[in-house]
Amino acid sequence: MDMEQVYAQRLKRYVTAMRNEKPDRIPIRPFVAEFTAKYAGYSCQQVAHDYELAFDAARKCAADFDWDAVVGNMVYVWTALTQAISLKYYAIPGIDIPPDTGFQYLEPREESAHMKPEEYDQLIADPTGFLFNVWLPRVARDVQPMGEPTSFRNNLSFLKGGMAMMQYFGGFGVQGDRLRRESGTVSAIAGILKAPLDIIADKLRGYIGLTMDLLERPEKVLAACEALMPHLTQVALSGADPAKNVPISIWMHRGCVPFISFDHFNRFYWSTLKPIIQEIWSSGHQVLFYAEGNWNAHLDAFAELPDQSIIYHVDQADIFEVHRKVGHKFCISGGIPNYLLGYGTPDQVRECCKKVIDGVAQDGGYIMDASAIVQNDAKVENVRAMTEFTREYGVY
Repeated sequence: MDMEQVYAQRLKRYVTAMRNEKPDRIPIRPFVAEFTAKYAGYSCQQVAHDYELAFDAARKCAADFDWDAVVGNMVYVWTALTQAISLKYYAIPGIDIPPDTGFQYLEPREESAHMKPEEYDQLIADPTGFLFNVWLPRVARDVQPMGEPTSFRNNLSFLKGGMAMMQYFGGFGVQGDRLRRESGTVSAIAGILKAPLDIIADKLRGYIGLTMDLLERPEKVLAACEALMPHLTQVALSGADPAKNVPISIWMHRGCVPFISFDHFNRFYWSTLKPIIQEIWSSGHQVLFYAEGNWNAHLDAFAELPDQSIIYHVDQADIFEVHRKVGHKFCISGGIPNYLLGYGTPDQVRECCKKVIDGVAQDGGYIMDASAIVQNDAKVENVRAMTEFTREYGVY
């Protein structure tokens, strides 16, 4: 069987499972980040600084482990790009942190949040203008604030950043083609989405600032979320798979209990995310809900979405409760704890995989993956055990 036939078989298997149906066997789609570097013999610093090495590591893992689908590069912060535009909010391996530590996001202190509480009206009136004119100079060292004299470094940051962004994101197309031709591997996702409230918490006000705002200026928070909705929808759809096979991913961060209350979830998070998901689904695209942490408190809300509109990825939650609540509507993925891949034994990994498969995958609609993105603490023999056991045991 040539690689194009392998690819077609894997794509069918992956899509069938995502549509909550029963394929020939359980697809294996691990979201592997710094683990690929460890396996390929690179450091975290190397794959962060040189995305071609990161691409090479992902291709090597895909071919050697014979997975059905992967992301072309889950070490998504290419430091040449972040440094070209002089971003302040990432800690870079080998520069800010040890070379064998994955890149880190730096949460701003409450007093130095990237948006001030009195600036909500500016964001609401013109989200793009606010981000470009106010937010960007605060998060990029070389960008001068509006009204201040420009500089060589200011101008060069836009030139370098634009060139680097075109180079990097253009590289993903080549990477997807190579994965398809060289190992018959499907690119697991296309396009990206974030919830409006997570944008405010992650990139603008910081988590502490947001929690204060939910109590002190709730109407401003809601209006800001509503103002961001069309922009985030457009970003998601602009990068989506034209063939409408693989899903748009959403990384879900701080919108669940106990980060916020049930009332705040319903009023701010869900009221401004649900319509986006519905619009994306009406365009024929699924969304991969990467539910980081434990979102089981909100399964009833997610069940309001149309059947098959999402794939629900389980991190720290009870995957069996997820299956009971929404397994009849949506495909489920994940549920193999990362601590087990890092500190367990192959036999323990196989035992866990069997329990998950027996409990949630008997009628299809399940994709094998770790609970969270696999980093360089995972043992190669444990990832291999997860893969090989699923390939053998997960046949329908």
